[in-house]
Amino acid sequence: MIRFLLNVLWLVFGGGFVLALGYGLAALICFLLVVTIPFGVASLRLASYSLWPFGRTLVPRPGAGAPSGVANVLWVVLAGWWLALSHVLAGIALCVTIVGIPFGIANFKLVPAAFWPLGREVVDAP
Repeated sequence: MIRFLLNVLWLVFGGGFVLALGYGLAALICFLLVVTIPFGVASLRLASYSLWPFGRTLVPRPGAGAPSGVANVLWVVLAGWWLALSHVLAGIALCVTIVGIPFGIANFKLVPAAFWPLGREVVDAP
């Protein structure tokens, strides 16, 4: 019940909806540029995760090999570093207030996902 409440508050006040729209737009652009379809899939995964982060976690996907590692390096150069930086800055800003601490922690939780998304999957936390 607490996770549900935090997710609803995150969706409305924590920026979850705006983040999901941004990642969705990035996915759409990646799908239009056919070569970057794997990045579009990763962007959709990030959109889903940023929309409802509480009670979910990111784990390495078994079977993801060297191609996902090489693609992650390209992702970091093109998009990952500024996405991760924006989550860090938003997390710091949210942690300044007591009420925003859970949302700041959620932003910090999104940093590894934004930085290195390929070869990972979002699963429910135990």
